Amino acid sequence: MKLSFLARSRCFSRKALARLLCGALLSTGCASYPTVPQEDRANLVRELTSKRRDKFLRLSFYVMPFFGDPSKKLLATAPPEEVSLVKQPSGEPVNPGPVETILPAGTRVQITKVEFPTSVVLSERSLNTPRALPWIYLRGGNRDGAPLILVLKADILSQEEFVAELERYLSDADLTPLLSSWSDVVQLAVRTKTAIIDMSGEALEMAWGYPDRKEISFVDSVRNEEWIYGKRRKAYLADGRVVQRETGKEEP
Repeated sequence: MKLSFLARSRCFSRKALARLLCGALLSTGCASYPTVPQEDRANLVRELTSKRRDKFLRLSFYVMPFFGDPSKKLLATAPPEEVSLVKQPSGEPVNPGPVETILPAGTRVQITKVEFPTSVVLSERSLNTPRALPWIYLRGGNRDGAPLILVLKADILSQEEFVAELERYLSDADLTPLLSSWSDVVQLAVRTKTAIIDMSGEALEMAWGYPDRKEISFVDSVRNEEWIYGKRRKAYLADGRVVQRETGKEEP
C-alpha cells in the first residue's frame, strides 16, 4: 500500500502541487506567494515598469473605491455587487463601493508598479483588501490621479503565465482600429459596458468582460453559447453574435 501511495504521489506534477500549496496558504492567510519564483518576480517588475511603455485596456472597466482605501481605485470588469475579491467571515463578498466612472476598452495606461503579496507586502496591506493577490498599479484615465489597481488571480506559476494573464487585460497595441471598425451603436455599448443584441462575441467580451463560464451546444449546425456572469447576468449567442441577454434588471 505504501509503495502504491508513493507511486501515485510521484504522478503529481509540479504545477498541480504548487496550486494545492497556493490554495492552502491563501486559505490560512499565510504570508507568502509561492507560485512565481523570486527571480521571475524580479524580472517581471523590471520588464513591466522600467520603460513605462504605453498599454491599452483590452476591456472596459468600472472604476470604484478600493475597499475603503482612499489612496487607490479598483479596476474591475464586474459591477460592485458581483466583485468577490474580499469576503466576509460569513463567506459573503465585500462590496468595494459604488461605480465612479467607466474606463472604456482602448484607454491608454502605463504600469507604474507590480506588487506581489510577499511577507513584507502582506504586512503593509490592509486586512480589508485582496491582500493575498498580485496587484498591478496603473496610471492613466483617472482624473484624481489615484493609482488604479488591477488585481490578478492567485494561481500563477511562472513568469510566462503571469505575462499571459496580464495580456488578457492589457494590450500592447492600440485598439482604435478595431473599435472603429464597429458601428457607432456597438462602440457606445462597449464604452458604457452594455450588452446589446447583434453585437459580436468580441465586442461583448470588451463590454462585459470575461464570463465566469460558457456553455456551448450545436443545433442544426448553429453554434449556441451561453455566457454566464455571476448570478444574474447572462448572454446568449448564436454563431458568434448576441441574440438575447439577461441582466437581472429591467431592460430597454
